[in-house]
Amino acid sequence: MVDSNRAEQANAYMKEKMLFTPRMFQVINTVAPEAGERFADFYETVWADGALPRRIKELMFTSIGVSHRSPACLIHVIPAVEAGATDGEIFEAVAVGMLAGGFVPNGPGIPYAFQYAVKVLEIVAKYRAGEDWEYILPADFRM
Repeated sequence: MVDSNRAEQANAYMKEKMLFTPRMFQVINTVAPEAGERFADFYETVWADGALPRRIKELMFTSIGVSHRSPACLIHVIPAVEAGATDGEIFEAVAVGMLAGGFVPNGPGIPYAFQYAVKVLEIVAKYRAGEDWEYILPADFRM
């Protein structure tokens, strides 16, 4: 374990670069903060504004999460919001993901992807209202 101030420093660095700090890195940063910071550098390289603005890239990833029913990918709506995504853009992105869920080979199908699309909209509403928006519970390790 590293000093808690060092872990918090890494968390803040990740939030600055990534517009959020994934829960897994909040844990990793308690033992290897440099790993979190280097991941944030890599992330920023891919997700930074370029030919496509960051908010669109984050919305694309959120849409992929909906189409594949990937709960962990839905978190990308948070940096999309931080990058300026509107509710209309978010709705259209998850609608595309929902539709894609019916066409992805071995995909979930539209009705199941629709549930993930609705979850994204719920997350955004809670996040914008300043409410607790986490939808995946931390792992509960038992022996």
